[in-house]
Amino acid sequence: MSENTSCIYYTLAYLDVFALLFQLAFTGSTETGKVILELAAKSNLKPVTLELGGKSPFIVCEDADVDKAVELAHFALFFNQGQCCCAGSRTYVHEKVYDEFVEKAKARAMKRTVGDPFKSGTEQGPQIDAEQFEKILRYIISGTESGANLETGGDKLGTKGYYIQPTVFSNVKDDMLIAKEEIFGPVQSILKFKDLDEVIRRANNTRYGLAAGVFTQNLDTANTLMRALRAGTVWINCFDVFDATIPFGGYKMSGHGREKGEYSLKNYLQVKAVVTHLKNPAWL
Repeated sequence: MSENTSCIYYTLAYLDVFALLFQLAFTGSTETGKVILELAAKSNLKPVTLELGGKSPFIVCEDADVDKAVELAHFALFFNQGQCCCAGSRTYVHEKVYDEFVEKAKARAMKRTVGDPFKSGTEQGPQIDAEQFEKILRYIISGTESGANLETGGDKLGTKGYYIQPTVFSNVKDDMLIAKEEIFGPVQSILKFKDLDEVIRRANNTRYGLAAGVFTQNLDTANTLMRALRAGTVWINCFDVFDATIPFGGYKMSGHGREKGEYSLKNYLQVKAVVTHLKNPAWL
């Protein structure tokens, strides 16, 4: 505040689009995002927005229509061969419907059509490259070695290409690698929970926070979970629904900043404050 309180000032704040001409936006792995952020800090402190990895929970509540929940959870995980940053890769299912869900999720995965993605009817093509292919197989091995139940899949498919069998694990625990790390492949991990407080705590106990899914017929349950889950996007009774007006981005190690919607504009604008002295200015 000025010592000369008798002076009159006119203040203005506006958005300067040229101030962030060298804004950098990156979508990719958390590890690469860290490197980009470090290089930006060491160079000219250019602003950076990051849309990174995820380990999104998909929560199936006790009141769910199991058949519909199985189909949506299947889509949430297996879409694009599991190569999706917001894939619902931790499927939490209430204990009252857990056994039924596991059996039906297994049956659905076994019916999944894997093959040439250019052929009509194919649901799953190959993984992106040999490195990712081998990485996914190592995660599958770690799942069996850590005590999870391999319900179906668990191996490569065929002798050519990078095809992996749709894989479903049950009896998965939170401390297993398949429940902690981003697999980026067609591997569904199904975990059991008892109540909302428990599943909220467990779902949030991750370094990621890109997205989450909730399947319930109870509005109060939906409202409780949507507020409690630490994720940039929460889908209720749907998954992977995108629109140009809906902001998308993550919490924690899933990055910062938002893509799409009016919130994305803030990444490319900077506020400038202008203060003008108006007491007897010579140019008035």
